[in-house]
Amino acid sequence: MSSTIADLKRGQRGIIKEFSVDIIPLKLLEMGCLPGNEVELVQTAPFKDPIYLNINGSHLAIRKETAQNIQIDIIP
Repeated sequence: MSSTIADLKRGQRGIIKEFSVDIIPLKLLEMGCLPGNEVELVQTAPFKDPIYLNINGSHLAIRKETAQNIQIDIIP
């Protein structure tokens, strides 16, 4: 079973594995949301959307809908 960024718990980290470029906004790609980069869940909003991430030192908030399209390998 593959995990996505949306599956991360607060403080948990993962390595971005793959995603469909057609679904992910170009802005995320420019900010480092690329395969092989490390992602950490920093915080979630009160209603679980959006989620606040640290991707290779860049802090950004993305919608949970978008996060469900980015597959990762969770770092134990």
